[in-house]
Amino acid sequence: MEDALEKLERMSAQMTLEPAEEHAPASNPHATAACGHTPADLARAFGTASERTSVSVKEPKKNSLGIHHAIMPGGQRIALLKTMLTTVCERNCNYCPFRKGRDFRRATFRADEMASVFAQLHRSRVVEGLFLSSGVAGGGPSTQDRLIDTIDILRRKQGYRGYVHLKLMPGTQRDQVHRAMQLADRLSINLEAPTQPALTRLAPMKVLIEELLQPLKWAAEIKQAGPPRGSLTGRWPSLATQFMVGPGGESDVDLLAMTQTLNKKVGLQRAYFSAFRPLTDTPFENLTAENPWREHRLYQASFLLRDYGFEFEDLPFGKSGHLPLDADPKVGWARMNLTETPVEVNKADRRDLLRVPGIGPRGVEAILRERQRGTLRELGDLRKLGVLAQRAAPFVLLDGRRPPAQLALM
Repeated sequence: MEDALEKLERMSAQMTLEPAEEHAPASNPHATAACGHTPADLARAFGTASERTSVSVKEPKKNSLGIHHAIMPGGQRIALLKTMLTTVCERNCNYCPFRKGRDFRRATFRADEMASVFAQLHRSRVVEGLFLSSGVAGGGPSTQDRLIDTIDILRRKQGYRGYVHLKLMPGTQRDQVHRAMQLADRLSINLEAPTQPALTRLAPMKVLIEELLQPLKWAAEIKQAGPPRGSLTGRWPSLATQFMVGPGGESDVDLLAMTQTLNKKVGLQRAYFSAFRPLTDTPFENLTAENPWREHRLYQASFLLRDYGFEFEDLPFGKSGHLPLDADPKVGWARMNLTETPVEVNKADRRDLLRVPGIGPRGVEAILRERQRGTLRELGDLRKLGVLAQRAAPFVLLDGRRPPAQLALM
C-alpha cells in the first residue's frame, strides 16, 4: 500500500489541471462562481483551501494524494480522488505536464492495483468518489481498455457502487464508449480546443472530429437508442468536456459556439474551461499565462447557455470575439435589453425571469410560488426568496414601479 500511496502522491501534483464536477477552488481569486456571484462570494462560501481539502481520517498524507472536495450537480459534496492510471504518455501536447519527453519521474498502476487501492481508501472513508484519467500509453483504445478494466474490477470484484467519473481517451472505439457508459456516472473527453487549427497549436497529434468529438457523438446515439440495459448505475452517465483557454488562439465566440452545439446535439452536461498557466520544460513554458477572469466569464456564459435559456447570439461579445472581462455577461445582456424595458416580476414568465441578473433557477421557482400568494412590491420581498435583489433592481418592475438601484459591474 505504501508504494501505491507514493505513486498517488506523484500523480496528484498536476491533477488540479483536470477540473472535475462542480468543483471551484477558493484558493483561486478568480474561481468559478455562478451567475450573479463574484469570486469573492464564492471564496467566502467555500472556505479556505485547507478546509476544502481536509478529510476526517488520520492518514498524515491524505491531502497530497489528489483528494478534492467536489460538488455534485445536486449540491452534495464528496471527497473525490482525482488520479491517473499512468503518467506515461506518447502524445506531445505543448502545454501538458505529462507530455512525451518531459523529464520527470513517471508512475503507473495496473488496473487491479488501482481498483484495490481505491477500494481500500473508500473502505477507510478517506474518499467517496473516483475521477480516473490516464496518459495515452500504447494507443488510445488500449489505454481505454485498461481504464474500463479498472472500473469493472472496482464495481464487480470490490463491490463499489459510488460515484465514478471516467475519462475517454483520444481514439476510443464505440464499443468501449458503450461499456464505459455502463460502468460510470460521468464520462468526459478533453476537446482542448473548439477548432482544428487551435487544437493543432495545442496538441499537434490530436484530431478534433475523428478522435475527440466522435466518442461524444457515439455516447449521445447510445443514450437515444434506448434505456441503460446492463448499466451498473441504473442510468446513462452525464457527459462533460474541457477546453484549454489561451495558447491555441481561440476566441470566446469559438469556445461558446462549440459549447452550445454540444449542449444541444450530445446533451453535454458541463464544459470546463482551464485558463492556461505555463509549465517548465514544455514548449509553452515562456508563454504568458491567460487572464483567469477570462475563464470566469466563460463559465458564467456557459451557465447562461445551459441553465438560463440564453442562446449563443444573446451573449455580449466584443468586436474581438471575446466577452468583456469587466462585466458579468448576464449583466451585459440586461443592460442592452432590459434597461429601458424592465421585467415586471409579478407577471413575467419563467424564461423572462431567468434573464434578470440576480435571479437564478431557484429564485424563479420561488417567485412563481410566491406570486400565487400575493403581489411582490419591494426588494425585501425578493431578498426573502433568495434573490440577489440589488443586482436585479435596475432591470425589474415591482407592481409597476422601479425599485431604487445601483448598476453593478461584476
